[in-house]
Amino acid sequence: MAKEKRDRRLDRRQAEGRVLKANNTKTRIVAVEQRIPHALYGRIIRRTAKFVAHDEREESQVGDLVRIEECRPMSKTKRWRLVDILERQ
Repeated sequence: MAKEKRDRRLDRRQAEGRVLKANNTKTRIVAVEQRIPHALYGRIIRRTAKFVAHDEREESQVGDLVRIEECRPMSKTKRWRLVDILERQ
C-alpha cells in the first residue's frame, strides 16, 4: 500500500489581523481577534492574540489589515509569514 504524500502547505493555519508594530526590519506584530460566545452566559467575548510575522518585502504599515500564515520557525518567536495585505490604513 502506497501512502500518499500530502502537501503540508495546504494544512497551514491562516489568520487575519491588524499590524500593531512595525519597528523591526522584516518583522511585524499582528493582533488577531477572535469572537467567541461565553460558555455559560452566551455573551460574545473578544479574545486577542499577538503573533510575530515575517514581512519579506516590508510593505505593511501599522494599522493595515493583513492575512498571515503559519510557517517554519524563523527565529525564537517568529512562526508566521505575511501572505497579503487586505486593507491599507
